[in-house]
Amino acid sequence: MSTSATASVSTHILDTSIGRPAGGVAVQLSARPGRAADWQALGGSATDEDGRCKDLPALPEGTTHVRLDFAVEPYFEKKQADAQQDAPANRDSGAFFPEVAITFAVEPGEHYHVPLLLNPFGYSVYRGS
Repeated sequence: MSTSATASVSTHILDTSIGRPAGGVAVQLSARPGRAADWQALGGSATDEDGRCKDLPALPEGTTHVRLDFAVEPYFEKKQADAQQDAPANRDSGAFFPEVAITFAVEPGEHYHVPLLLNPFGYSVYRGS
């Protein structure tokens, strides 16, 4: 939750290759108080079965930049293993991007919902509501 002195962040992931939420993806949150400052790891969480990450840590006062690191390779490895149990595939369906790092600027008092639209060979991201 944001206050007048801080911003807040939430995220979710949709696997666009299957049109479903991506559950079980580890997400790490980092912040810094200016472009020249070092990143401070704040902690993380994992997406639930709805692809939502509901318990990311609060941002410290003075945060100006935020980074979300999504560990997507284990998600795609598990998805590939599950698919091969039903029908072995002779194609590379692993993740081209083993991780996705999204960095964005924040303003105090604002909430930033950052959805990740993901598939094995690409992704997009936007500021949601």
